[in-house]
Amino acid sequence: MTLLQIASLLIVLAAAFGTINYLVLKLPSAIGILVVALLASLGVLAFDFIFPASTVEESITAVVKDIEFSDALLEGMLGLLLFAGALHVKVADLRAEWPAVLMMATIGVGLSTVIAGVGFSWITGMPLMIALVFGALISPTDPVAVLGVLRAAKLDKRLETKIAGESLFNDGVGYVVYLVLLGLAFPGLSGHGESTVTLEAEHLAEEAASHGGSALADAAVLFAQEALGGAALGMILGWITWRVMRRINDYSLEVLITLALAFGGYELAIWLHVSAPIMAVCAGLLIGEVSYRDAMSEETREYVDAFWKLIDEILNAVLFLLIGVELFAVSFEASFLVSAVAAIGLALLARLAAVAVPVLILRPFHNMPDNVIPLMTWGGLKGGISVALALSLPDSEWKPLILTTTYVIVLFSIIVQGLTVAPFAARLDKKAS
Repeated sequence: MTLLQIASLLIVLAAAFGTINYLVLKLPSAIGILVVALLASLGVLAFDFIFPASTVEESITAVVKDIEFSDALLEGMLGLLLFAGALHVKVADLRAEWPAVLMMATIGVGLSTVIAGVGFSWITGMPLMIALVFGALISPTDPVAVLGVLRAAKLDKRLETKIAGESLFNDGVGYVVYLVLLGLAFPGLSGHGESTVTLEAEHLAEEAASHGGSALADAAVLFAQEALGGAALGMILGWITWRVMRRINDYSLEVLITLALAFGGYELAIWLHVSAPIMAVCAGLLIGEVSYRDAMSEETREYVDAFWKLIDEILNAVLFLLIGVELFAVSFEASFLVSAVAAIGLALLARLAAVAVPVLILRPFHNMPDNVIPLMTWGGLKGGISVALALSLPDSEWKPLILTTTYVIVLFSIIVQGLTVAPFAARLDKKAS
């Protein structure tokens, strides 16, 4: 299929499944599209089981694999989604919560990676370094899923800022940790494909080898280069964009400039081997704060807001549709499902540690809401990024198990946690009052 055919198919299916959800299921939009896509996928599998001579499943599986979910998300959609999410997070609100956001996005991701990785190695017998790669890809919360749920949950403003800020930054941090560990776990990645993720991990592995120091020290240096480099690039490009937009008063051109920043900046970050997700977040935060304040007219702000909300909603729908149909790329062996169900509890435990440790450290010095730990634990949803990273793993005997486990955790997180976090928050607020 051509790129235009694939895009057309995804838009048509997203619209159709969204309509079914709106008229029948009445679930939150993105989650509803995921559920309908999942039910449709299960229906196809059941049809193929009843009529073995049918080739429907084979045909759909070929189309799904042709889409290249990992590349579509990590190289195309992610930059736009992160930029759109960051654009509507106020820096003033984030500044007041930065100690918690910083610690959860760094120490929290590290703790979660270790707990999930060590635990998964113990459950499955997987080599520890490969299990740590799994821990890294399952640790970040997905800003797309999280921000969508926050709109409906109506949380306390400070708590909402913590969750939104952390989800935006821990995504970028987790991606860097994943790349570093991937390069260490699979030496000689050049023989494992030419995806952006594989090439980036290979570059980091070569950089680490050239340093000649200890593996841990090299990993720390590379992490700092990627994360800080991405932040610096995002701020520089955001500043340049702000200076240009101050001289322009044309809403259509200014919308185009923000789109160029999101697309071009993301690809430039990949080319420079710095964190593209962190670049997108930092650029979005700067444009949303400085440019909204003194570089845009009221008319331009309205159009930029409307444009990026629409981009966010459309890509959100397509992403959740893709998660639902990725069922055809997953191997559901009985032994895999047992490990996957056990890993759901492991992922929640790792998330609890990622939230509780920073909160308990900061609580004596920084006022924290009483319900911050349970809400941020249950509200830390996994999503498409984890699935994309699992799909981008080099082929090995452990990849099918990791992919199945990741997919099950993501489905549980989005459907079960996503649909219950709002009533859970309301119940906690009721108890507190």
